[in-house]
Amino acid sequence: MSVLEDAQVMAGDLAELRRRLHREPEIGLDLPRTQEKVLHALDGLPLEVTLGRTLSSVTAVLRGGAGPGTRAPAVLLRGDMDALPVQELTTHAHASVFDGVMHACGHDLHTAMLVGAARLLAERRDRLPGDVVFMFQPGEEGWEGARHMIDEGVLDAAGPRVSAAYALHVFSAALPRAQFCGRAGAITSASAMLRVTVRGEGGHGSMPHRASDPVTVAAEMVLALQSMVTRRFDVFDPVVITVGVLRAGTRRTVIPDEAVFEATVRTFSAETGQRVEREARRVLDGIAAAHGVGVDVEFVPERPATVNDAAAATLAARAVAETFGERRYTELAHPLACSEDFSRVLTRVPGSLVAIGAAVAGADPRTAPFNHSPRARFDETVLPDGAALYAELAIRALGTASAPEPGTALGRH
Repeated sequence: MSVLEDAQVMAGDLAELRRRLHREPEIGLDLPRTQEKVLHALDGLPLEVTLGRTLSSVTAVLRGGAGPGTRAPAVLLRGDMDALPVQELTTHAHASVFDGVMHACGHDLHTAMLVGAARLLAERRDRLPGDVVFMFQPGEEGWEGARHMIDEGVLDAAGPRVSAAYALHVFSAALPRAQFCGRAGAITSASAMLRVTVRGEGGHGSMPHRASDPVTVAAEMVLALQSMVTRRFDVFDPVVITVGVLRAGTRRTVIPDEAVFEATVRTFSAETGQRVEREARRVLDGIAAAHGVGVDVEFVPERPATVNDAAAATLAARAVAETFGERRYTELAHPLACSEDFSRVLTRVPGSLVAIGAAVAGADPRTAPFNHSPRARFDETVLPDGAALYAELAIRALGTASAPEPGTALGRH
């Protein structure tokens, strides 16, 4: 049977694993229950398994037909495993049993898909011209899990550094169900944290002229940052600044001493990322000076943009078209403004991130709750497709990596 046919046979097992993961979501780098479920699902497969030293990661190496000790190429497949601090508001039977924690971004599906790929590839190991590294990663949601796993050697787990890396990401909305999307170049944005503390002088609410009100200044700063984006940056190299935290005061009759706001800054090029910090500081310092208050500005880069290698993106597009049909793949015209720490991997090795629509049957993907929503729902019927694509990407990437160069007897390593 084909890879896809074999994946479809295991659809029930993958759905049950996904539901077990969804019921008991965990946050951050320490995911003991999740790690245990993954290890149980991988039990019996011919894998060399290594557990993380500083996080609950699982790295599993499948040796292809070349065997250990050879100069065979290796490719990496990544599946993230962590959940979000979100109170689930769905009503399905496998909803989270933990208050305030939910698999709202679909990482439970990624994990189940990657387990499925490990099973599919293990059945074909003798025909693989190289090795496969399965990267089960905690801490994608702002915990730098990819960086931690890289520091612990995941890219070199098979011996030689992997020659390519691939990851999949499901979306509960925006994309039609079971539709794959990708693009060469930047596919998701870089992100940075902006924290601003406005230092004024508190006083009575009835006498603002005898105080230095930081609240009105902070409000002006929030609006000025939006104007800065539209008037100082090229719309074809975009910047997105979203203020998600705004804190000030304890009572409506009291002018506080301080006002604080925090924002996420998203950019798509290194040059713009550096420039937005300079421009933001200039705007914020100028407004503070105009109002006679102090300001502290903290700008912390978090993740680089996720940039798909052109050849790897082409390989992924061809894998989708030849496995599922040409209509199942869409080339994205523009990158997405979300961020993804798979970017840490792609700054070191070529590869590609591919998106999969997972809106539930009957839902309009244009209006359905999106990832990170407490009402986000994901269609489990895409699990076999994701597992099959993971496996196809590894098979095809290994075939490309092991193809001999003209005039040589050895493949590229």
